[in-house]
Amino acid sequence: MTPDLGRRALTLGALGICTLPAARAQDSPRVGIVIMHGKNPGRPQDLGLIPLRTTLERQGWQLLVPEMPWSRGRYLEGNWDSAMAEVAGHVKTLLDAGAQRIVLVGHSMGCPAAMSHAARGGRADALVLLAPGHTPMGYYTAPQAKIVRDSIDEARAAVAAGRGDAIGRFQDINQGRQQVAIATARNYLSFFDPQSEAEMSVTAPKLPSGLPVLTAIGERDPLFSRVRSYYVDSLPKNPHSQLLEVSGGHLDTPRIAADQVVAWIKAVV
Repeated sequence: MTPDLGRRALTLGALGICTLPAARAQDSPRVGIVIMHGKNPGRPQDLGLIPLRTTLERQGWQLLVPEMPWSRGRYLEGNWDSAMAEVAGHVKTLLDAGAQRIVLVGHSMGCPAAMSHAARGGRADALVLLAPGHTPMGYYTAPQAKIVRDSIDEARAAVAAGRGDAIGRFQDINQGRQQVAIATARNYLSFFDPQSEAEMSVTAPKLPSGLPVLTAIGERDPLFSRVRSYYVDSLPKNPHSQLLEVSGGHLDTPRIAADQVVAWIKAVV
């Protein structure tokens, strides 16, 4: 392992398909990859994703990089179920285009989305979770997140009172940046309730046991010291799953881990 790319490896908007020809063994499967960006201000054009995209494209893999409903331009659109329907649609697009193996790659909020799709029985042959983000449970443990916790409680109260479909202004904090989510109380909860599928600690144990999962996280990421106890240790045991600790922080993890992501995908699919 190259020292500046990884500290330790622990076993445990536009929509388009990019395909490049590459030499491969005759019997090698065609790999299709969906990359899901992080939460607002995240989007497919994030500078931090470009080196990863380029590295994956060089392998000749089919690549789909959609704009998700938590992007800067769509935040927050619909609910978690409709977001999962979008993911399933992107996977189908790759399969219809000839992909034989499907890898879901998430960055930040793209990680719980990838996990949720797989936990629901959606097609996925491997998950790559880069700098996992969006932690609804954390809003109830971090003192600085009280404003979001209050919004979640407000949304719960609205649903209980029969006002779940009324549009409101709810709070979010993303990497220390406070922002407003305009949504119905019910839809907001689908993304923010600690018991929802958007919460990785809830979804992790529901993943299929045969699904390999690579988690890569930077040493300066806010979740770095807690990621194992948060969800990694709850993943079904799989000999191909790994926790990769790299240098850098939340935004540059996709770039720093790119070569190791390629090597891991080649090993498991």
